[in-house]
Amino acid sequence: MHDSVIAARRRLALLLPAAMTAVLALSAPAWAADSAVIDSGATAWVLIASALVLFMTLPGLGLFYGGLVRARNLLSVLMHCFAICSIVSVIWLLYGYSLAFGSGSALLGDLSKCFFNGVAHAVHPPHIPEYVFALFQMTFAVITPALIVGAFPERVRFSFVIGFTALWVTIVYLPVAHWVWGGGWLAQRGVVDFAGGIVVHTTAGIAALVAAIMVGARRGFPHSLIPPHSPGLTMAGGCMLWFGWFGFNGGSALAANGTAASAILATQFAAATASLTWMVIEWLRAGKPTSIGLVTGAIAGLATITPASGYVGPVGALVIGVVAGFVCFYVTGFVKQRLRIDDSLDVFAVHGVGGMVGSLLVAILAASALGGVGYAPGMTMGRQLIAQATGVGTAAAWSAVATFIIVKLLAATTGLRVSADAEREGLDLAAHGERAYDHG
Repeated sequence: MHDSVIAARRRLALLLPAAMTAVLALSAPAWAADSAVIDSGATAWVLIASALVLFMTLPGLGLFYGGLVRARNLLSVLMHCFAICSIVSVIWLLYGYSLAFGSGSALLGDLSKCFFNGVAHAVHPPHIPEYVFALFQMTFAVITPALIVGAFPERVRFSFVIGFTALWVTIVYLPVAHWVWGGGWLAQRGVVDFAGGIVVHTTAGIAALVAAIMVGARRGFPHSLIPPHSPGLTMAGGCMLWFGWFGFNGGSALAANGTAASAILATQFAAATASLTWMVIEWLRAGKPTSIGLVTGAIAGLATITPASGYVGPVGALVIGVVAGFVCFYVTGFVKQRLRIDDSLDVFAVHGVGGMVGSLLVAILAASALGGVGYAPGMTMGRQLIAQATGVGTAAAWSAVATFIIVKLLAATTGLRVSADAEREGLDLAAHGERAYDHG
């Protein structure tokens, strides 16, 4: 009896490790079963890039925009950016990611990934957890509507900003993201957009122009000068945006490789060249270079290189920077001085025009003879240019029409503008009961 007990115990000791291994295998994440599928370096880089892109919105864009408005409206701009981040993040979990990147059709994704269903244990081809990809893409969805609020600060209701964000992201951003990045019909036509010239900057810029027209100008525009209250804050925010843009463009390679390095170098060269171009034009025209001009030129270069950053070489980035600084400078003046549209913080001229110009230039500068990566099989410079023009035109038209409808709907429900008294008092106090600065 004693020998049989000992033998049974030995058999149990041999079986326990195997049983425990089986249980752990069943309970472990799917990628743990095939660790070779996951590239830890790529995963780490995209996680860092996600943090960099979120940093662009909070606090980068908030401070960049906040310094450009009057002191009594600084907190309201920061509130807009912060609230947008929270709203879009929740939408992304509920249905946003699914509609943008679910299987669906050529026009829109399906609802199979709502609440991140099936995402936790999935691998995004070819080498990062789908959680990481979803996180990275969420930061793009966050910053896009945040860009738009630069068109109408100091005069809109906070309820309008909330309603506009939820509707615009759902109706405009998610479909366009699917068309271009989710395997939709524009991707099938050969449209390329490395990091958001079409999906982010074109849609946001066009929406900003339409919304600025419909909301109307600030009191006193264009007859009285409305100077930035803190160029220093704007410069600080601009520095954060430049820094974060390395994640915006470099992270879009979804790998820690040569493409990411090339995209970051192109980003640096374009931003630097555009800022100098803007500065020189301003210096020659006005007699003095300004900090606002220098940093705005850099943002124009960053927006313009975005769709091309992974496809062009250093010389191509230099060309894009010069074009961005020149074109965006003159469009800024044209919109405000000739058209008299109070796109207050130049969202259309800098982001919209920059994104559209860069999306078209990639068709030319991606040529291998010009230092680019070349074209996909079957594509030529002419065919790529037609594809890019189709993508830009379609995204711009969709954003314009949808924005018009959304603003009309909100005008009839939440209302658009605060009262004249609230506008004079400033939205910090009138809308939020707080002040950015203690003048006591």
